[in-house]
Amino acid sequence: MKHPHDWREWRRLRAWYLFQHGWTEREIAEALGASKGAVSQWLAKARNGGRQALLSGVRGTHAKLTAEQKRRIPDFLWHGPEAYGFRGEVWTCPRVVDVLAREFGVTYHRDHVSRILKDLGWTPQIPITRAIQRDEVAIAHWRTDVWPELRQRAVAEHRTLVFVDESGFYLLPSVVRTYGPQGHTPVVAKTLTRDHLSVMAGLTPAGALYTLVRRESLSSSESVVFLKHVLIQAGKKLLVIWDGSPIHRWGAVRAFLAEEGAKRIHLEVLPGYAPDLSPLDQGCWHHLKDVEMANLSCRDMEELHLEFDLAVGRLRQKPRLIRSFFAAAGLAL
Repeated sequence: MKHPHDWREWRRLRAWYLFQHGWTEREIAEALGASKGAVSQWLAKARNGGRQALLSGVRGTHAKLTAEQKRRIPDFLWHGPEAYGFRGEVWTCPRVVDVLAREFGVTYHRDHVSRILKDLGWTPQIPITRAIQRDEVAIAHWRTDVWPELRQRAVAEHRTLVFVDESGFYLLPSVVRTYGPQGHTPVVAKTLTRDHLSVMAGLTPAGALYTLVRRESLSSSESVVFLKHVLIQAGKKLLVIWDGSPIHRWGAVRAFLAEEGAKRIHLEVLPGYAPDLSPLDQGCWHHLKDVEMANLSCRDMEELHLEFDLAVGRLRQKPRLIRSFFAAAGLAL
């Protein structure tokens, strides 16, 4: 089947396809971002004239952008999607199609737009989400000045430096990619559940990885248990770097430091809203979930726990990879 002439034609054809597969007009309108009245008109045309009635009036070769016009596209896109009335700072091919129609009066299919963008050096990428409350100056200062000082302090005081963070590993299958027939998106059946493993982990610049796993939410008590565990495994004194989570500051942690912990553990808190400073956020969690445990569908929590332990075991055999997570966070070793 030939590609639709433009995105509007694709939307009409898609509406007819969905209607033939049991969708209601309201459901189709919501899925395609169209009004219910427009969907009704499209379906009426298709009932009377078949699929051909939904095709665009102009067929064949359509208007082309000149080389000069193509060179101007990045200038338009640099202003951001919201400058063109879109919600959210994300560029998609359908949005670029709309911009080209507005700026040049030329309509391309979104697949062709992706090729134009590629020729211009614009590629699809996963954006970095950052809170607007971030203090970029403080974060840059921590990376360039505070981090080297902490490394020197750890050496001078014979402390093991360890980054600590938490994440959840869910029973739902973590599907990265699967093959399927062209034009038919594979559907993975799953039972919705919130069952998960709560994991606290620590990384050292030497490439060591320590973990604590629970089936319930972590609290300050687990933070103390983990700190004591790392003390036994890594050395008599620690320099711990973690974020300002309540489980790192309240309750059992405060009591532990007041009683004995402060003599053996020095705690450093990362700047707020700066997960990109943590080697766990920038590499460890991603590697465990999307590499070691990719496409994994566990039957129950016992199997999930087993697979997690196996994944951690494999990662522990790669200290060089673990050290690379520090580089991913912009932390020189």
